[in-house]
Amino acid sequence: MGDVAQRKRGGVLLAVAAVVTIAAGVVAYRLVGPFQATSETEAGANTSLPVATLPRQVRVGARGRLEPAGGIIQVSGPTGERIGQLVVDEGDWVRKGQAIAYLDSYNERLAERDVAASELEDARKQFEAETALREAEIAEARTRLEQADLPQSFAISAQRATVRELEAELAIEQEDLERFELLVDEGAIAQQTYERQRTVVRQAREKLSNARSSLTSLRADRDTDIQNAEASLTAAEANVERWQAQISPESAERNLELAKARLERTIIRAPIDGRILRTIVETGETIPTNNAAGIVEMGNTNQMYAIAEVYETDVKLVNVGQRASIVSRNGAFEGELSGTVEHVGWQIFKNDVLDDDPAADADARVVEVEIRLDISDIVAGLTNLNVDVAIALDDEG
Repeated sequence: MGDVAQRKRGGVLLAVAAVVTIAAGVVAYRLVGPFQATSETEAGANTSLPVATLPRQVRVGARGRLEPAGGIIQVSGPTGERIGQLVVDEGDWVRKGQAIAYLDSYNERLAERDVAASELEDARKQFEAETALREAEIAEARTRLEQADLPQSFAISAQRATVRELEAELAIEQEDLERFELLVDEGAIAQQTYERQRTVVRQAREKLSNARSSLTSLRADRDTDIQNAEASLTAAEANVERWQAQISPESAERNLELAKARLERTIIRAPIDGRILRTIVETGETIPTNNAAGIVEMGNTNQMYAIAEVYETDVKLVNVGQRASIVSRNGAFEGELSGTVEHVGWQIFKNDVLDDDPAADADARVVEVEIRLDISDIVAGLTNLNVDVAIALDDEG
């Protein structure tokens, strides 16, 4: 029995070897035969067969997605803060600067702003009142200065006239005395008359001396009064500057600006005109410290784009201005959309839009190409929709 089994196994091995040999011969014939036939044909004839040319590529196909102009914007706020009120809903159209949400600290900051505004108003009123008072003191000091100068000037002028008059009288009396002195020596007049004239001259000198003393006193008094009035004016002007520095509303104005800035930080505003695509954090929720998605997502859906992921090997064929057609894989919109290539990216990425075919390349290297759609309202509500894109190449492509 052992010999029979051994003979059977040997027969099977011989049969398998024969099959392998036949198969190898067929493969060799298929591989070598055409070349031998070609060689024989070339040896037997001088004519050559025509060479087939590949058809010219007329378009570049790519997977893609729909996005609003400028992409999807994630609007965030201070992490760790609680949302006091979210004032928008998904689908709302908002304008740039419009409030999207108020933080829980909004009311507190609003009260601080109102207090700062009230303090500024009080500071301005006090500043105006104190300024008016100090200006009145300055006006009074200027009036005293004028009063110290003008009346005294008049008195001094009058006293100068009196001094000149007395000087003239003294000169006359002195001449008479000199004449009487000659006459008395000659015996023409009595000694008594001469002595009387000497008394008159002495009295005139005393009057002149008194008048000059009065003039000097008036001048000194005027100078003193002017100096005092000027000092009062200088002090009044200095008081104005001192009081203005003490109660200046500038500090209150800065406090109000600070309060306004703090209040503004509690208001989350729209950075662009656009539509709210998704709300992420609701009223009463706290913005997480690791919140990378923001509070809401928004975008300008008035103008939609197709972001085509063109293979890195094909991107050299794509240029700005080329026309493109876009279709939905799953019938999200009917027909075909058209657009124009507006921007070709400068970086190569791993593809984000995966093919439905499980055998497709999931690690393709692509360049993002932005295509501006001719009509956007049809797909305004289809952000991130996966689409198929065909970019028509120009004649030089």
